[in-house]
Amino acid sequence: MSEEIITAIVYTLLDEKIGPKPFLWDPIDLSDNISMSVGIKSITMLSTDQGVIPQSLVIIPFPMLNLKGITKYIERADESRRGGAAVSSITLLFKEAYDLIFYKYIDYLESAFSESAQKIIDLENNQAKSDDIYTEINELKNRVSEILDDLSNKEKSTSELEAFPEDNKIEERKSGYNYKIIICGDPSVGKTSTILRFTDHAFIRTYIPTLGVSISEKNIKVDNDYANLILWDIAGQSKFEIMRRHFYKGSEAVILIFDLTNLKSFESIPNWYNDVIKNLKMQNEELIGFILGNKEDLLDERKVSVEQANEIAKKLNLEYLETSALTGKNVEESFCKLAKALIKSKQ
Repeated sequence: MSEEIITAIVYTLLDEKIGPKPFLWDPIDLSDNISMSVGIKSITMLSTDQGVIPQSLVIIPFPMLNLKGITKYIERADESRRGGAAVSSITLLFKEAYDLIFYKYIDYLESAFSESAQKIIDLENNQAKSDDIYTEINELKNRVSEILDDLSNKEKSTSELEAFPEDNKIEERKSGYNYKIIICGDPSVGKTSTILRFTDHAFIRTYIPTLGVSISEKNIKVDNDYANLILWDIAGQSKFEIMRRHFYKGSEAVILIFDLTNLKSFESIPNWYNDVIKNLKMQNEELIGFILGNKEDLLDERKVSVEQANEIAKKLNLEYLETSALTGKNVEESFCKLAKALIKSKQ
């Protein structure tokens, strides 16, 4: 099973002169296009977090390759480098159709990646040969394969939600009408986590700024119809403001998300609404969508009341729901209600 899922593994160095440099990969005949794409994106992602190195595993999409990658960043002390540290990454590439596996079982893989990262630090510090480092990344790939096979066997003996779908289940997701939905809101309100909770029943606890836009989809059955929801997770940072206008085009619905513990993110909702309306040129049309107040589980930290949120929703002619990407409360329900509204609009 794991042989169908894993495509390759790439070890990338951050060279002070030329930038991201894919150094080693397996299989050895991996195309330059793939190795360079992985190397560049995995390292340049760090620039969006002001150079802070994530300690946990990160999942990165490579839509042009129809692949995703699970990446472990490595930082080791090196006084010869600017800043006194050398940065590198290990990225395991896998087919997009199987991404639920990695979102669901990411904790199971953490120790394997961390162990390999420490071994690579030791090898680099001892100026080991590249063959020795290649052996280590190849062994990591094999260890992950073994873990995935064990998890696949485990699922076959339980009634858990299946992360290892059969081919016919993957095809089933393509049924029905396609609906483009844009998800907007200030940074760190939980847009990506909400989408992942809906699409993959997963929750990311580490905030990773979206690189402009991230696209995912899920096919759901609504009564006797199917709806294929294509979700555009729009970055909230101001530096992406110009790009956002292009991402809005062709949207059929919007979900505006704010953080119930962050008053400023709530006050930004009308601005996001006006930005969408202006760029979709829908002044005379009714916008289908919802406002979601996320982090409902943080009761003691709440800064926005239900009454305040309902008042804004009424003014914008949108429905309001309170959700929690952590617990999953109302997440599935909100997307299903939106799908029903979209299907009804087509009819």
